[in-house]
Amino acid sequence: MTIEWKRLSGVPFGDKLMASPPLARSSSNGLLVIDLAALRRNYRLLSTAVRPAACAAVVKADAYGLGLAPIVKALMAEDCNTFFVATLAEAKQLRAIAPRATIYVLDGLFPDSAAEFAAAGVQPVLNSLEEACDWADYNDRMFKRLPAAVHIDTGMNRLGLTAEETGRLAADEALLENVPLSLAMSHLACADEPGHAKNAAQRDAFAALAAMLPAAARSLANSAGIFLGPRYHFDLARPGIALYGARFSAQGANPMEPVVGLYGRIAHVRVAEKGETVGYGAAKTLSRRTTLAIVAAGYADGYMRRLGSSDESEGFAVYLGDYRAPIIGRISMDLMAVDVTGLPESLVRRGALVELIGENIPVDVFAAAAGTIGYEILTLLGRRYERIYTGS
Repeated sequence: MTIEWKRLSGVPFGDKLMASPPLARSSSNGLLVIDLAALRRNYRLLSTAVRPAACAAVVKADAYGLGLAPIVKALMAEDCNTFFVATLAEAKQLRAIAPRATIYVLDGLFPDSAAEFAAAGVQPVLNSLEEACDWADYNDRMFKRLPAAVHIDTGMNRLGLTAEETGRLAADEALLENVPLSLAMSHLACADEPGHAKNAAQRDAFAALAAMLPAAARSLANSAGIFLGPRYHFDLARPGIALYGARFSAQGANPMEPVVGLYGRIAHVRVAEKGETVGYGAAKTLSRRTTLAIVAAGYADGYMRRLGSSDESEGFAVYLGDYRAPIIGRISMDLMAVDVTGLPESLVRRGALVELIGENIPVDVFAAAAGTIGYEILTLLGRRYERIYTGS
């Protein structure tokens, strides 16, 4: 994370010091720092990349785990006024934050839910002919013409109308009369692999199928799709993970700025002798006299259990300032042990903070070590960390 570290609650953090320190409570088990200025710069980069198309933002799952309200307010400050969420419940929360924004619900229209969508002033993404009929029926009964988006499946085989169903919708004038389309969209399956043949196939299929429908804005590009080039941008891009700084493509450098820093607090420092074991299952036997820092973070906080170590496998590591500290033994629900033997005493002290994700450990490095992707890591970060938003 590109911040200059000074002090957190008077606790020294390495040889660097944090300017304008966020006020971490001394009782916090850890600290999640979210850089809203970096988020805004990421949005600017993405919106510039897709011009003259518009740029929305995907803020589902509590803005990828980072907090819906502060994230949306920061994006609105960059004139973002179109948002995508997964569920109607998320849309209602978002509507309270952004009363004039256009809000789309990706999971679509469940049976008998049209009135709730209408009352919230949000638009379902219609994922089937059945959903389109339900929306049309509500509009007809209530003498309304509320808009909606339609999702065309071009190869994901998840949600969306098939090519045959899209043709049936396009031919049904009576149905379309009561389904005013604001957006036609599809979703790329392999955009994170720029050379994958499926990308161009989906793009061309989407262009052909969307052209069958009444005039509406078109949207195909997710985060990775934006960087496939202008032919993928259509009228509206909808980045998600790129906004939050994590890697969106399997190839090349990540052009986005890091947004997240994660820090755990040392609860206890102890010395264990050679031959002793550490943690559940006695999984790790010490090969020398070892100073251990017990950090108050575990898998309940999104720090995955598989990152621990054993006699058979080396685990991941955290950082104290510029010093790497390997994880020793299993990670438990609330705690982990790290080897701080020989590190400066000024760093190894009860109450000090250690870097779990940040300048030395980018979120994608953490994710790769855990055998997953940045999306999962961000959305799994626990709620026990104190959250501090900088750059607002």
